[in-house]
Formats: sequence, C-alpha cells, structure tokens
Amino acid sequence: MKTDKKKALQEAQKVLDFILKEELTDQEKDQIVKDAIQNFNENVNPGWLAYRKSVSTDAAFVEWEDSVETFKDLYGNEFIDCLGGFGIYTCGHRNPEILKYVQAQLNRYALHSQELVDPLRGYLANILAMATPGDLQYAFFCNGGAEAVEMALKLARLASGKNYYISTVNGFHGKSLGAVTMGGKGTYRKPYLPMIQGVQHVEFGDADAAEKAIKNLIAVGETVAAMIVEPIQGEAGIILPPDGYLKRLREICDKYDVILIFDEIQTGMGRTGTMWAAEYYDVVPDIMTFGKAFGGGVMPITGIIARPHLWTEDIKENPWVLGSPTFGGNPVCCAAAIATIKYMLENDLPAQIDEKGKYMMGKLYELQKKHPILVDIRGKGLLIGLEYPTAEMGWGVSKGLFKRGVMTGGTLVNSKVNRIEPPGIISYETIDTIIERLDETLTEVEEEFNVTWESVAASKE
Repeated sequence: MKTDKKKALQEAQKVLDFILKEELTDQEKDQIVKDAIQNFNENVNPGWLAYRKSVSTDAAFVEWEDSVETFKDLYGNEFIDCLGGFGIYTCGHRNPEILKYVQAQLNRYALHSQELVDPLRGYLANILAMATPGDLQYAFFCNGGAEAVEMALKLARLASGKNYYISTVNGFHGKSLGAVTMGGKGTYRKPYLPMIQGVQHVEFGDADAAEKAIKNLIAVGETVAAMIVEPIQGEAGIILPPDGYLKRLREICDKYDVILIFDEIQTGMGRTGTMWAAEYYDVVPDIMTFGKAFGGGVMPITGIIARPHLWTEDIKENPWVLGSPTFGGNPVCCAAAIATIKYMLENDLPAQIDEKGKYMMGKLYELQKKHPILVDIRGKGLLIGLEYPTAEMGWGVSKGLFKRGVMTGGTLVNSKVNRIEPPGIISYETIDTIIERLDETLTEVEEEFNVTWESVAASKE
C-alpha cells in the first residue's frame, strides 16, 4: 500500500462527517457497514469478524449508539446489554450524571502538561483511599487493566526486594507480557513462551497449595514477592472462592511476608454487590487493582491502590521508577472516575446490584428446574455464569439470545459458560425480559442438540 496523504485526508473527513450527522441516510449506513468489514479485514484483524459472526450469525452488525441499558446498530436494531462490556457499564451506558462532569472538564482542559501539578489526580487518589477497605492509601493511575496489573507486579518487587510470584490456574490478569505470565491458561501463554521467569501457579481455591508453593520456594533459597488472585475468577467461568479461602491467603501471606494482590479490575466498583469484593470477604489486600467500571462506562482509567508501607524510600526518591504513563490519570478520566464514585455512593449502587443479582439468580434457578441444558448457575451480584454441557451449546445460547436482542457472551477460558454482566442500573422489568428470552432460547437449543434430563445425566457418568 502506497502512502497517499491526500486520500487519508479525504477518508478522515468522510468519517468525521458521519460522526457529526444527527441522521444518516440508508446509503451512508450501507457504506459504513461495507467500510467496517473491509477495514477490519485489511487493517485490523480479519479474525475479529470471524469471532463476532460466531455469536451474531452476521458480521455486518455494526454498533453505532447506546443509552442506559441498551445499544443499537446502524439500522436501529436495539439490543439489551447483558454483557456490559465485560464489566465496563456498571453505571449504564452514557450515564448523564457522569457524562456532564466529563464534558465540563473537556471544555476546560483534557490532558495535563506532565510538569505542573494536576489536581484531579490528587483528588481522585484521596477519594479512592476513603472508598477502599483498610489502610489502602497510595494510588497510581493508568489506562488499561493489564497495565494496572503490571504496576502491581512491579510495585511488589520494588517494595519487597523479592522475586517469585504465585498465581492461580485459570486466572486471568490481562495480555501484556507480565500479566499474561500470571495468567493460568495455556492458550494465552504458549505463543509467548518462554515467559517471565519466577512464577508458580497453584489451584484456585486451594490455600494449602499456595502455602506449600511459597514454603517450598523459600526452602530452596528463592524469595517470594507476591501472590496475585482474583477474588472471583471471571474469565475462568465465574468461579467463586471456597469459604474462608481469601482470608486464609491473607494469613499465609502475612506468615511468610508475601505481598497479597487482589485483582479487582472486574469484581470491583460494585459489580459483585459490594463496592469491592474484598469488602464482602472481609480481607484487605496489600495491593488492589481496579479498572473497567472505574471510568463510569465513559472514559478508560485503571490503576492500583496500595498500603502505605509498600511506598518505600526508593519509590519516593524516584517517583518515576514504578512507571510514568503519558495518559495515566489525565484530567478527563479522573473527572469520570470521581463522578462514578460519587454516583455509586450517592445511589448505593452496590446494594442495588446485590438485590438485583439475587432477584435474577432466583429467576435463573427457576429456569434451571425446567431446562436440563442449564447444568450450573453461579455468581455474585451481577457477575453471573451459566454453564452448559458443551461449548457448542454455550455458543448456541449466545446466538439464540443475540437473535432475540440480548447481547451476552462466552468466557474466553471456559466457553461452556455464558457470562451475564448487565449494567448495574438495569431495571427489574428488563431482567424479566432477559429471563423470558433466555427461556425461549434454552428450549430452542435443547431441541437443536437433543438435550434431555437423561442425556445430561448420562454425560456425567
């Protein structure tokens, strides 16, 4: 492809005209669909279209606008958002109570100079310290979830002077090199082998295995910097911890002087029915990562918050040693995060999510009594997993729901599980609509795959 700046200018103007238009003609809509397919095939990754089509049965669905609980394609087809951008939209789509502060800050100044003191970052860090458990105090803001995990891993080594990490099988912490090293799924790790050394994986939920791994490493002369764990495993298929597991990890880490990292990028900000999952399990980690919903579904902002003893003199003397992301903690994103925390606390959104999650789980348990294909339901708050006998059946349910105007999705580590992660502001009426459409879909997929109570029972033998 030759450089053609004149053509690039023309194409940019065409796209910006689309953005400015209140209404598009049918011809313009068709053009956008055609362009989207061509651009993804030639300039992004054609695999994305193949993946999207596996759920939608039509790769030509192009997302164009959203509002509160739903989003629409170019032609006005509306979909109930039951996936929530994998946890982004806890406060809903374009929440006006968040958007107005972002717009106001955007009209003042968007990014910071990198040299002067940017006050919103300080305000956000202070508010976050007030809204997190225990003595978590010092915050560092960045842009994506994997980047936040990288900062947590780096801080653990800087603060401890130690080397090894303990992670969990089937855990998911992002796809940058350090984060994917912590991940517990070979599918993600194999393309990058050999990975960062000094990582040992143990079974999630087995605290004795974690202690044995730490103890054995120390016995052979190694040092262990940190253990990283999701309070509830998300990508693994919404796997809840056994009773007492996280508290036991806290005790083990204290015993061996190991830093405990909670990855709350998905479970935090109200998703599981408390502001942080750590609060429900009554455990204060040494470092906590956050993200996804932290920007209110409007702006991308993630980060870490840590206990004060981890901010050592070396880090204070060289504040850039941990990291210095150009856009991390920028004013517009900080405005979004401050507005999000305010909205959640003012409306007690975590409590709403707890109540709605129990209501939805109750409805799902009723469906399970009549549908043998629904082999397991698990979750907390509005982080719910629906498990089926096979991955093919799981994808069949995703397709059937999409056909009925409900967007959900399989988990990437365990595709037998549909992830149900709607906006926290979802109405009870919409929950009832989702249940009705799921009921129809389950019947359809059971007929397609000849699923009966007897066939499911036989598959377990």
